[in-house]
Amino acid sequence: MQTTETPGRSLQRKDAHSSRRRILAAARRKLREDPDASLDSISRAAGVARRTLYGHFPSRQALIADLTHEAGRELRQAFAGARTADAGPVEAMTRMVLAAWTVGDHYRTLIALGRRNLGADEIRTTLTPARAEVVATLRRGQRDGVFADHLPAPVLARALEALMLALAEENAACPWADATGEAAATAFLVAAGVAPLGAAHQVREVSGRVRAAGAG
Repeated sequence: MQTTETPGRSLQRKDAHSSRRRILAAARRKLREDPDASLDSISRAAGVARRTLYGHFPSRQALIADLTHEAGRELRQAFAGARTADAGPVEAMTRMVLAAWTVGDHYRTLIALGRRNLGADEIRTTLTPARAEVVATLRRGQRDGVFADHLPAPVLARALEALMLALAEENAACPWADATGEAAATAFLVAAGVAPLGAAHQVREVSGRVRAAGAG
């Protein structure tokens, strides 16, 4: 027999989802400021009781694991939204970098907290789908002669990932601001072997298309 959810239970479910979102948002803020932030300080920042936080996350490790997996999902979703049919490797890579920049804070959280609390294997598993797409695009570009081939694609991908993480950290620190990610994308392409003028032109072109699609 089919049962119908009562209004009270539906409201409780919505409240639980709202509390969870508040906790995760507060945790991202607090842990960016202080990687050693306690669950008590996070519950205060989220405006929820300690028992509410522990109801969602029984330990600090569980909360950090959830933040890490969430960041990995957002990065994959950003890449998926950036894909277009028939894009060449340089355009495809540009789209991925610009998309990744939009979730840069979460990505930095993933790397920093994951390395500190979860270990390399957990981070590797979380990032594997996104890394595989970058490596495949680099290989395609190397075959086409548009990306440098002095390093194997997987090695070049890790070096470029480190560059993006460094740029995201500098951008967050405020002395250098790149709100759109265009400067970071240009630097990424240049490091991948694209000539600086060509890289800048490609980034401007793709950024214009992305803005036009968003406006439409």
